[in-house]
Amino acid sequence: MLPQLCFFASIAFSVIAWGNVTVRYIWPEICDRPWTEALRPLLVLHSFRFLGLAFLVPGVVSPDLPAAFAHSAAYGDMIAAALALLTLLALPTRAGMVIAWIFNLWGSADLLNAFYQGKCLRAAGRTVGRGLVHSDFIGAAAVDHARAGFPDSSATSK
Repeated sequence: MLPQLCFFASIAFSVIAWGNVTVRYIWPEICDRPWTEALRPLLVLHSFRFLGLAFLVPGVVSPDLPAAFAHSAAYGDMIAAALALLTLLALPTRAGMVIAWIFNLWGSADLLNAFYQGKCLRAAGRTVGRGLVHSDFIGAAAVDHARAGFPDSSATSK
């Protein structure tokens, strides 16, 4: 099997697995909460996106990794983590909800940008080494951004 196909299959299975965990365990716990309270656990998870800074650490990724990709992925994740923490601090307020939307849009765009740039790198025959992003975290991030962007109506009315 082609390595690129293995990677994307891993991401697909991760999204399916995390989607299943979300539907069975996470969604029932948070859907009856007010939207601001339902976002808290998702934002706490995303506060760990500072781990993307590992793209800038020599030896964690391939030395052939283009600096443009490493900086984009690392700082994009760092900004997402900072926005998640800022949202947690301001969440009960109207400003907190605005920051939550900014976080969600930024985090989703960062995730899509990393996929696109990664695809371009693979198409050019370049690798990123063993320190790429574990596909289970990619699946969790995708499911979380989907949940944060589309609250159910019962949670927003409380």
